[in-house]
Amino acid sequence: MSADAAQPASFAFTPEYEARADQIIARYPEGRQQSAVLPLLDLAQRQHGWLPRAAMDHVAAKLRMAPIRVYEVATFYTMFNLKPVGRYFLQACTTTPCWLRGSDEVVATCHRVLGIGVGESTPDGLFSLVEVECLGACVNAPILQVNDDFYEDLDGPATERLLESLRRGEVPPMGSATGRQTSAPAGGPTVLTSLSFDAAPAAGKGTE
Repeated sequence: MSADAAQPASFAFTPEYEARADQIIARYPEGRQQSAVLPLLDLAQRQHGWLPRAAMDHVAAKLRMAPIRVYEVATFYTMFNLKPVGRYFLQACTTTPCWLRGSDEVVATCHRVLGIGVGESTPDGLFSLVEVECLGACVNAPILQVNDDFYEDLDGPATERLLESLRRGEVPPMGSATGRQTSAPAGGPTVLTSLSFDAAPAAGKGTE
């Protein structure tokens, strides 16, 4: 289906999303409500699954903005999907740290397992794959973002297991595929080896 054919004739926030939009707008001082355009576009995308023109027009009307100004925002930021995407939106980071740690293998596994290339979706609408620049989790590279969740420390087999779980409708816990503790070295932490610490002595109770 082409993006043009998929465009709905109209869009409106559901009561739940309308209430959330009003809460967001209320954070801004009088006369500055148009600053809410980014979070409202995000709400529209979350409700619809992607961002059609009718949704942009609805946000423009709600914020009393010229539609072209909303289009300019929506087309500038890559976080907004202007055509339909799959239920599982895969964003593969291939920037230098992820590439050095094996992002080519992650992308190749997506190609092989799903039968799609970058910028494509599976015929069943379950998966879409895009290539993105830095996701900001370089210490646990390579990274594959699935919708809002980060899957880190991936390789080919780990990526295949992730995709097969998603295909079955099972969403694995996000985070490191190797069990890495936060951003510790791959071989395990060498300092600050516990996530807890003893409470400091109470005031006046220090050692003499």
